[in-house]
Amino acid sequence: MDDFSQPSPRFFAEAGDGDISCGLCPHSCRIKNGEFGQCGVRGNKGGKAIIPFYGFISSLSLDPIEKKPLYHYKPGTQILSLGFAGCNLHCPFCQNWSISQNTDIPGRNMKSGEIVSAALKKNSPSIAYTYSEPLIHTEYLLDCMALAHKHGIANVLVTNGCIRQNVAKEILSLTDAANIDLKCFSAQTYKEVLGGNLETVLDFIRLACESIHVEITTLVVPDLNDTEKELSACADFIAGLGARGQEIPWHLSAYHPDYRWNAPATDPDFLLHTAEASRKKLAFVYTGNIAAADNNTACSGCGAVLVRRKGYRVDTAGLATSREGEKNFSCVKCGETTAIVC
Repeated sequence: MDDFSQPSPRFFAEAGDGDISCGLCPHSCRIKNGEFGQCGVRGNKGGKAIIPFYGFISSLSLDPIEKKPLYHYKPGTQILSLGFAGCNLHCPFCQNWSISQNTDIPGRNMKSGEIVSAALKKNSPSIAYTYSEPLIHTEYLLDCMALAHKHGIANVLVTNGCIRQNVAKEILSLTDAANIDLKCFSAQTYKEVLGGNLETVLDFIRLACESIHVEITTLVVPDLNDTEKELSACADFIAGLGARGQEIPWHLSAYHPDYRWNAPATDPDFLLHTAEASRKKLAFVYTGNIAAADNNTACSGCGAVLVRRKGYRVDTAGLATSREGEKNFSCVKCGETTAIVC
């Protein structure tokens, strides 16, 4: 892979003996000459840091924003979605493992200007950085996000959130909305099964909630996190995220066997039961990857349906544009400001 007009790699330091250390995420990889860190994309060549996957796009598509999933941010719109390569976690049940756990994949190099031009051409109000873990490509994200903002395009992260706070602050300063994975609520599971760090993820979520629109996804995986105790702990954490924590949408998604995890698919009845129980703590709990789920959004004031959803088909007739300068829709029926961002 060529250099593709790469910027200088950031978040690296010399570690002695020709090694370099990467300070992007909690792995703090010490990388020897000719090797890469755990993410597979940040490396060492001749004692110098390299990011040869800068601008490498494994997939580019126009998706419904609900697919991210984002239910309370620009509902009913399309979003230009970029996929990358590699990941700094190694979840054995990964549903996108073919691009997250491998870098020898089809794709092409695209400059940030090409991405923004594609969004403008497709009349997409937002760009999503998604599919595999975008944050390990921070240098590219910073370039692309800054240019997107110059052209009035919003930036959306779909991320595992396993990144250091100094990096997170830079990225979030250019981010408008995020869906963040909260894969479980066990530090041991994060460390021993996923190859991550729970507290780092919790810190990222807390920081994101201070400045941007946040939604959270938990893939409910049998034999990993599918207990009422653990999922209740996730709900408690979300509800405690500031004054409006109870309004943060939580997406409970069903797993299917994939990659290296062979447990049976998530029981739909258990998922629906968990969602119903969680609604005692959180106002907006949605279920994904199962049939017959009621994922409509109701007004917290009068109970009228604000958004009707059937799969990725969306009816937003219950929403009214708020007064000029306000960021959120209001309810057509009662006029109350909603938690849904225009």
